[in-house]
Amino acid sequence: MQLAIDTSTDTAGLALVRDRRVVAELTWRCGQNHTRQLLPNLDHLLHQFEMSPQAITGIIVARGPGSFNGLRVGVGTAKGLAFSLGVPIVGISSLETEAYQYAETGLPVCPIFNVGRGEIATAIYQQQDDEWLKLVDGHITTLEPLCKEITTPTVFCGEYVPDLASQINELCGGKVVIPSAVTSLRRAGFLAELGLKRLEAGDHDDPATLQPLYLRRPSITRAKHR
Repeated sequence: MQLAIDTSTDTAGLALVRDRRVVAELTWRCGQNHTRQLLPNLDHLLHQFEMSPQAITGIIVARGPGSFNGLRVGVGTAKGLAFSLGVPIVGISSLETEAYQYAETGLPVCPIFNVGRGEIATAIYQQQDDEWLKLVDGHITTLEPLCKEITTPTVFCGEYVPDLASQINELCGGKVVIPSAVTSLRRAGFLAELGLKRLEAGDHDDPATLQPLYLRRPSITRAKHR
């Protein structure tokens, strides 16, 4: 049994997978309450499935970019479980997780996360034949220069995208597909599928060195000097 954990944004998710099938999944709007809600919801999911943590044989975690607090809680919890249970762990890009649920469209997929200060985190992925490819690495930018690079019909996804739909359409000249707010909900089941590919290939991360991927340092207040 594998466990997937995603606390990248205000939407959090958990999934339990057995024999490559999602057997239980929970997605909820947690806001900034990742610390208070993650473990109780994990306990609830395990209880519903009548399973103990010792049945978990692998951990898959969304490692960012995203919320500083959310990623710290999710990656920290995943690493703690991997250490205590003695099981492998893999970290997967949160942007890739967001994009992967639209892989079957065959179009380039551009996930967008709001990172504040008018900036976004983004990347571009596409399913070509039987291969899932990263066309553009994750990076921080703003909407206008991103849209200038869009030359073919592209899926824009992410919980932040419905708020920007009209602006994206205008800047991209209509060369976009924007899923509805309901279908744009990020699911931990897709994170699990991405992680399973690595686990099955024997490719996993070192829990001692795995760290969240912020793409930039979190904002801090510089100490005042007398």
